[in-house]
Amino acid sequence: MSALQLLWYKRDLRIADHAPLAGATAAGPVLAVYVHEPEQQHAADRDRRHECVLRDALDELQTALHARGGQLLELHGALPDVFATLHAVLPFTAIWAHEETGNATSYARDRRVRAWAKQAGITMRELPSNGVVRRLASRDGWADTWQQRMRARIVPTPNRILTPPASVTDAAWHALPADLRWAAAPVVAPTWADWQRGGETRAHELLQSFLSARGQDYRRAMSSPNEAPASCSRISTALAFGTLSVRQAYQAARRRARELRDENDGRRELDAAQWTQSLVSFASRLHWHCHFIQKLEDEPRLEYEHYAAIFDGVRPSEPDVERLQAWRDGQTGYPLVDACMRSLRVTGWLTFRMRAMVMSFASYHLWLDWRHTGPILARWFTDYEPGIHWTQCQMQSGTTGINTIRIYNPYKQAEEHDAAGAFVRRWVPELSALSDADLVRPEHTPLMMQQMTGCIIGREYPAPIVHHETAYAFARDRMHAITLAAQRSGSAQRVYDRHGSRRTPLSARTR
Repeated sequence: MSALQLLWYKRDLRIADHAPLAGATAAGPVLAVYVHEPEQQHAADRDRRHECVLRDALDELQTALHARGGQLLELHGALPDVFATLHAVLPFTAIWAHEETGNATSYARDRRVRAWAKQAGITMRELPSNGVVRRLASRDGWADTWQQRMRARIVPTPNRILTPPASVTDAAWHALPADLRWAAAPVVAPTWADWQRGGETRAHELLQSFLSARGQDYRRAMSSPNEAPASCSRISTALAFGTLSVRQAYQAARRRARELRDENDGRRELDAAQWTQSLVSFASRLHWHCHFIQKLEDEPRLEYEHYAAIFDGVRPSEPDVERLQAWRDGQTGYPLVDACMRSLRVTGWLTFRMRAMVMSFASYHLWLDWRHTGPILARWFTDYEPGIHWTQCQMQSGTTGINTIRIYNPYKQAEEHDAAGAFVRRWVPELSALSDADLVRPEHTPLMMQQMTGCIIGREYPAPIVHHETAYAFARDRMHAITLAAQRSGSAQRVYDRHGSRRTPLSARTR
């Protein structure tokens, strides 16, 4: 029998389009391993909702591997210590894994594993998992590389996975220290509305329902907190946990576009045009997905440091606790902001525009540093993806130096995207009796009306924690001045050279 290959699963919990699985299977008998790492489990960006999705995915992965003759060993402990102990009882000659752009903890862990493997004489094979390019020298040409990867052949799923005899793996399992052997305790999934479950089957069901029916109005409805939950693809959690690859989603969208062209007989021309627009927007979001992860891949420090040092000290290093708690708890006195935060805490999901708005509000209106608000959102987003999350936190806080400062007006957003107040009434029920007009700025509701509806502003629902016009003007003037200084000092150019999309000149993006 050939030498044993260790297949290390991380955030790539699938069997389809999985290059390490295919490579390990071709090289010899395979032992698939997932390690539950205490350092990750107790990190500031981890929540029980993530554990629920993980459990779903691992259970299905175990079944899928077993059906092909494989098995998944779940271990517990710090890496590379777990691998060293496993290697002592069941020697392996190579570790196969996907490249991963994770948080600072996983970044340091991967470096430790690579160093240990080199010292132990074990081959380490890390393969690309999406459009992110490791050790990228320049952003020039990155978009072409992304297209090449997305259009490359889907990696075939092995029909049969050779594994060591059960007697060997059983003996090795029992030879491991008890604290390394993970015993999966039942995870009770919350009964929250719109709960997002994990697993490869669920991922493909969501993608298929989006491309066949739900996504027709995607381009228009994606910004609405009422319509987006059904009209968006909802595959973001699957992408974050790797139960679906970006390439699978991209190629499925291209197939759907070809079907529409072939099926169009003139009678459904408008429907086909609407679908085409939505599919183009969806594909651009997949590109955007990797574009932002690439930023963190290139500079892992962006999880906890500003793009440019000129933004250091712009906001207080210690947050205003009252403001932070009011924002977190949905008690700011701004109905749409509060509805979004309450909804997110329960469902684990918000459409992108609402995500941008709540981050913008925290950063500009409340003048909170993204390093205090970002971890809260990371724990609540079921689809938390470090590369997207931390770079977006900075972008929506205005600390990149190269992106246009965009301060969302929560009143305007409510008028445009929740005009009838359905979303606010659902998540801020204390305001439900107010008229649509009063629902946008309830503090302007006449006192008699407040008394008649049983919602006294300042008692049943808070008055605005800050004055919109004053906070807006202060943030606008302060951030524009700093951004201009970043351009003049050359720091903005340095950020652009490293991270810019290259689609438009720097001057056009920041003026």
